[in-house]
Amino acid sequence: MQTLVSSQTDEDFNKAHTKALVNEIQHILKPDEAALISFSDIKKLLKPKNEVYKGMQIVPIRLIVGSEGRYQDFDNQFFPKSKFLKTRWEHIDMAHIQDVPLPPISLYEVGGVYFVRDGNHRVSVAKSRGVENIDAEVVSLQSEIKLKPSSTKEEMVKQVITYEKRVFYTETNFGDITDFWCLDFSTPGQYDVIYNHIIFHKYYINMDKTEEIPFEEAVLSWFRNVYMPVIQTIDRHHIMRSFKKSTKSDLYIYFIKYWDELKQKFGNDFSLDKAAEDFKTEQRKHTLLGKLKNRLAKWHMKRQTAAEQTAQN
Repeated sequence: MQTLVSSQTDEDFNKAHTKALVNEIQHILKPDEAALISFSDIKKLLKPKNEVYKGMQIVPIRLIVGSEGRYQDFDNQFFPKSKFLKTRWEHIDMAHIQDVPLPPISLYEVGGVYFVRDGNHRVSVAKSRGVENIDAEVVSLQSEIKLKPSSTKEEMVKQVITYEKRVFYTETNFGDITDFWCLDFSTPGQYDVIYNHIIFHKYYINMDKTEEIPFEEAVLSWFRNVYMPVIQTIDRHHIMRSFKKSTKSDLYIYFIKYWDELKQKFGNDFSLDKAAEDFKTEQRKHTLLGKLKNRLAKWHMKRQTAAEQTAQN
């Protein structure tokens, strides 16, 4: 009997491990889509507030999407990626076959999905066996953002950005004031940067006024006198060609920071157009062709210098 059980657990693990390998091959061009999500990464992304102990719960396994510490050992379906997981995995599988009760797992809940604190092998075996629910001790991290359990990490990032945009537009009334609804970013946290730009612009305007201007007026002034001139300069100099995966609003933030650095070096009279040309020159240096040209120029310069020194001697 024991031999039959051992044979069954060996077969079960091999099937699960093979599924992980197939999943990896199917996502060879986009490996992140087959990766188990790191709790640490999502915690940084969502920035949850306080923790709340929820106690023992029955949790749907389909809502468990990641792990705190073992996210590199399993794929996004919790299939085992490495052979070294075999012994522990088979012990858990044997307990399922023999109906031996297992202790509850420990989970973090954030954004409506769960991450394993302890019990990764138990989740893996349960998923492989088609178990729908599992007993778990849950600690919840408070977040207003809700995530979809079927999402990849990249899709979760987009969900966070969508949430941040909705909050920004709602709290500032930005769309109604400017009639501009395409302030879009490819990374989280940028709407806070824009809000701070508007606040600074408002402060700058108020320096020459006896009465403080309304926030709505500052929003419109920033949009017309800061944001749009920068975007028009970016368009005029075709800077977007070097940033295929970025939005124009991403470029606004990159460029305005770069322009500020130039003004600190060369004075406030350093123009937008000069900054754009300088920005393009710097970006070319970081491209493969730019690096090659830079190396050739370096070689040519050193050769010229050496020739001049030889002639002088």
